[in-house]
Amino acid sequence: MNAEAPFDVRPARESDSEEIAQFLQPFVSERAILPRSRAEISALMQNGFVAVVDEKIIGCAAVEIYSQKLAEIQCLAVDQARQRQGVGRALVGACLARAGQLGVREVMAITASDSLFLSSGFQYGLPGQKKALFCQIADKPPLSDEKERA
Repeated sequence: MNAEAPFDVRPARESDSEEIAQFLQPFVSERAILPRSRAEISALMQNGFVAVVDEKIIGCAAVEIYSQKLAEIQCLAVDQARQRQGVGRALVGACLARAGQLGVREVMAITASDSLFLSSGFQYGLPGQKKALFCQIADKPPLSDEKERA
């Protein structure tokens, strides 16, 4: 329990899936996080955590394990009334601890709001000058045969 803002962070349970889906819906509507099916939420929450006050979810996050080398923090959301009270940092910390327990060497986060992650030890690059590069293909038209041959 945090004395400054009383909440607990605990591993997500299968029985939390419906409440988590409902909790995430406003964030999906605002396009702050990606939409996910109930099955995807359930799978993610196997390595997920919830922040609760009196068993009411006020935040959640999950770490998706891709390999021993790489994992990603996903579905990080905190009730707007509880933001800037350490809830997000506690959830990120729980995800990092889980990844560490599983032997993962690198954890990434894709976010439009980087201050929480920067204050939690994330950097824009990794030692050895590694950087993540992205290409959004969902909105791009497929390459024509002419362009492919060029």
